[in-house]
Amino acid sequence: MLVTKYEHKPEFTETISGSVSLSPRLEYSANMLDEAVTIIQTDLAKIHDVNREEIDDLGPDNPRTALLLEIEQKVSFSLLVVLEVQKKIHNIHNVHSIIEILPSTIPVIRTISAKLFDILPACSAKLSEISVQLGSIVLDSAILTKASFDFCHSSNEWSSLFDEAKLIADSKLYKQYPNVDFLKGRFA
Repeated sequence: MLVTKYEHKPEFTETISGSVSLSPRLEYSANMLDEAVTIIQTDLAKIHDVNREEIDDLGPDNPRTALLLEIEQKVSFSLLVVLEVQKKIHNIHNVHSIIEILPSTIPVIRTISAKLFDILPACSAKLSEISVQLGSIVLDSAILTKASFDFCHSSNEWSSLFDEAKLIADSKLYKQYPNVDFLKGRFA
């Protein structure tokens, strides 16, 4: 995240706990994100187990196979991205790191929430709530530090992460389902 205008004001840093309770809200958001990761991991394992059995029964050329794999790929991709967001959020240690890290994570969380809306609606709702909570934390920390943000840099950073996560998720599927011709189905 590139901060375009930032004035370090020690008096703001020292009065954070007195004026705005950022730390408990950030901890709450991090805990909710940890719960979302657990949900996605658990559901991905279930989806994979069901897919293994169904794809064996249906055969690799069945159109339903492509749909099942597409769902597994979306959830796997989402997990990889959310794990990266989780790592970044757990690296926040003060108000300055909030304004460097959080603004770029909010649109990413919203994107993943939208991807999971039809597949894991409860998790999608949890991610939406997290993005709202993080948005309020960003606004309050920006007010305290008088920071303004340049979202172009963070957009490029996350675009690269999305590309990498998609490659990893696809690669895992190719290894897990070697008999499926991924170029034939909708999944390609």
